Amino acid sequence: MRIPHPSAARVLAILCILATPFATHAQDPTEAPPSAHPIFTVAGKGVQIYACEQTSSGPQWVFKAPDANLYDNSDAIVGSHGAGPTWRSRDGSSVKGELLQKNASPDSGAIPWLLLKATSTTGPGLMKRVDFIRRSDTHGGIAPTTGCDAQHLSATTRVDYSATYTFYSAKP
Repeated sequence: MRIPHPSAARVLAILCILATPFATHAQDPTEAPPSAHPIFTVAGKGVQIYACEQTSSGPQWVFKAPDANLYDNSDAIVGSHGAGPTWRSRDGSSVKGELLQKNASPDSGAIPWLLLKATSTTGPGLMKRVDFIRRSDTHGGIAPTTGCDAQHLSATTRVDYSATYTFYSAKP
């Protein structure tokens, strides 16, 4: 049996190590399409609202809506996020989204990362240009695991969360 030259074995080992992340790394399904480009990013801070409802598997917390403020890099409120889901800018424009992709957050105690497609916009401002919305870097917001039972049907709870929202345009 012929043993390869030590330097050749070392090179081969290094190449295998370097290639491994590329071979096993799949693109995050919540990434915007490659043709889209980010037009602005904000931090969302607020709550996820859940209601205790009877489901086929018994009483469970069911997601109802987000209620959050949107902050720019200087921590100024530049908009809000609510049911729909809808994002509203202080300039009077808004965008409504529809879920395209969902991916579990790397933080097991956080709501999923999402990619949404804009389905409608209102107003002539910033949101008019939005084609996709990505929610990432989530913290918190998960439905409680207790407190919803037959005696608490119709109860609501608000769970703190934060996320990064990136708005994309498919137009140049």
